[in-house]
Amino acid sequence: MTEEKLEQLLLSVQKPGRYAGNEQGSVIKDKSKDDLRFAFCFPDTYEVGMSHLGMKMLYSLFNSTDYIWCERVFAPWVDFEEVMRENNMPLFALESHDPVSEFDIIGFTLQYELCYTNVLNMLDLAGIPLLSKDRKGLKNLVVAGGPCVCNPEPLADFVDIFFPGEGEEVDLEVIELYRKCRDEGTSKEEFLRRAAKIEGVYVPSLYDVEYNDDNTIKAIIPKDGVPKTVKKRIIKDLDKCFYPETFVTPFIEIIHDRAVQEVFRGCIRGCRFCQAGFIYRPVREKSADIVNNQAKCLCDSTGYEEISLSSLSTSDYTQLESLLGQMFEWTEKDKVSVSLPSLRVDNFSPELLEKVKKVKKSGLTFAPEAGTQRLRDVINKNVTEEEIMRTCLTAFKGGYTSVKLYFMLGLPTETDEDLVGITQLGQRIVNAFYEMPEKPKGKSVNVSISVSTFVPKPFTPFQYEPQDDLDEVERKQKLLVASNTTKKVTLSWHDSKTSILEGVFARGDRRLGQVIYEAFKNGCKFDGWGEMFDYEKWMSAFKKCGVEPEFYNHRGRSFDEVLPWSHLDYCVSEEFLQHENELAHKAATTPNCREKCQNCGANCFKEGVCIEKR
Repeated sequence: MTEEKLEQLLLSVQKPGRYAGNEQGSVIKDKSKDDLRFAFCFPDTYEVGMSHLGMKMLYSLFNSTDYIWCERVFAPWVDFEEVMRENNMPLFALESHDPVSEFDIIGFTLQYELCYTNVLNMLDLAGIPLLSKDRKGLKNLVVAGGPCVCNPEPLADFVDIFFPGEGEEVDLEVIELYRKCRDEGTSKEEFLRRAAKIEGVYVPSLYDVEYNDDNTIKAIIPKDGVPKTVKKRIIKDLDKCFYPETFVTPFIEIIHDRAVQEVFRGCIRGCRFCQAGFIYRPVREKSADIVNNQAKCLCDSTGYEEISLSSLSTSDYTQLESLLGQMFEWTEKDKVSVSLPSLRVDNFSPELLEKVKKVKKSGLTFAPEAGTQRLRDVINKNVTEEEIMRTCLTAFKGGYTSVKLYFMLGLPTETDEDLVGITQLGQRIVNAFYEMPEKPKGKSVNVSISVSTFVPKPFTPFQYEPQDDLDEVERKQKLLVASNTTKKVTLSWHDSKTSILEGVFARGDRRLGQVIYEAFKNGCKFDGWGEMFDYEKWMSAFKKCGVEPEFYNHRGRSFDEVLPWSHLDYCVSEEFLQHENELAHKAATTPNCREKCQNCGANCFKEGVCIEKR
């Protein structure tokens, strides 16, 4: 299709800037001179994908390699997909507008379980066979990385290679092997066997799964000499890790429309519900000088007037005071604001507030997660009510009149008393505001409480726990509403049905592949979007395939059960996770990694917090 025809069709859809390309910072190469073409696919809209730091990093890394041209591909919204199908227009990449089917490797990042039908829809739009076994040659090799790869089994039939862990090094190793095998005329099967022997590479077709009569897994059996377990890869030294000097700057507003600077990976805290806190272990920090230099370079090259310091818990960065001091030397002069997400209640000091006030004028956000101390101890949040109240008072005394608090519903061992404790805590925060002697005159307070439904995730101590069913979730939501006695506290939550489906795929096995395929045929896509999600279509797909979703999310697991991800090694031992689960049921807490090493297994890398002097 000609550029003129494409431009004409884009005039008929919302936000044509999603599909135009040619933004500042996008990389255009001569495809006749590049040896390998990589389509980096984000299975959601342009605005969501362009906000993702991992995509920005790998896009720049691949394109810094002479022989690779990496281009971006996003899921078209339904209006443009309709236009594409009516005009027989295949899915294309933004930089060249060439069809995705012309690319050697097609890579997906899997950030959320409810993007799986979008993966299938994008392959279908590209005219590429959905099933791995139907793609016979090396052309159009489909690979995937991201946090959902810690349990990739629901997509095992569709993806050739998964990358557990961090991709900066292993991706390039596989690309180099691909080039070698392609030039030698090696078969796809032989290439996959060789790739499976690279650490951090999982080839699902080389592992068979046997089931027991009760539908649990009996065994996961490697074939052709591949490793019994696949160990994740990490970048050991972030100071030496590639980081982009510039980002692609969108023409349209995206979700997080600012520069982003990574300060560290991992988390010391060990909250028992938090998958990211376990799969990104160990904590590895960048030095403040490097963070500062990279941040200034990004702002200079992109023109962004806001930069966010990215991590799982930014206030745990040991060099934060030094870093902010360095950054303020140029951000104040250049009128660049600094965003500090992921602040913790227990280390939010008046000094840090003064720095936050310089850069953030909106309300503050914290995550107590549970409404009572008992349940906070169960989840190992290691935050006391005294610290919550002190932090809110610090904010109020500093001039803030609103705070947002995140909680979860359906946590293991939760009682109605724990639930009511959420709104009671909100009321106590409101009372504390009005009891301040120096309360701002003529101003009222707002405590915004957002409640999400707990989803048990792999590689956490709660991977063995059942998830509440839909009726119980809805009962608890009504209880929360009834327990709220003030308009100063506002409650909100997401659609619980999406959380139920997320729970199925988070801990599901390969048999869910047929359900995803059936749901895709039924028209399911953009399942994470409220206006697109169709719970009944999903339930119809489960029924047609003879698969019961309750088996996957409403059932507890014994410690000796073989889990769908048991052959993947994220360097957090089963013994540690089981011990943490036992402590949770005793409401006993575990110190964070800097206070005391718990021998979780991440010290096998001999890097980061695991070898810091204590």
